[in-house]
Amino acid sequence: MRTFLKALVLSVSLFSPFLQAAPVDINTASAEQLSAALNGVGPAKADAIVKYREQHGPFTSVEQLLQVRGIGAVTLEKNRDQLMLEPEKTPAE
Repeated sequence: MRTFLKALVLSVSLFSPFLQAAPVDINTASAEQLSAALNGVGPAKADAIVKYREQHGPFTSVEQLLQVRGIGAVTLEKNRDQLMLEPEKTPAE
């Protein structure tokens, strides 16, 4: 039994990097994508993020999420590695 547990722990630790979701761009992700990718962010909070973005324009930093009702410092820190901002694309001349 002990050998089985060691093997189980080893296999989980080897595959855990592959189980992490890809980072999500908070300026382009839908509420469904945000809800699926972020810890502690359900449909209501994800919808609040999208509505904030629609009302105030694109986020300029991930810390700006703290201005969204329902998103606090703990939620931000839990998800910091999963958050990204793609640089704004300027139209080609």
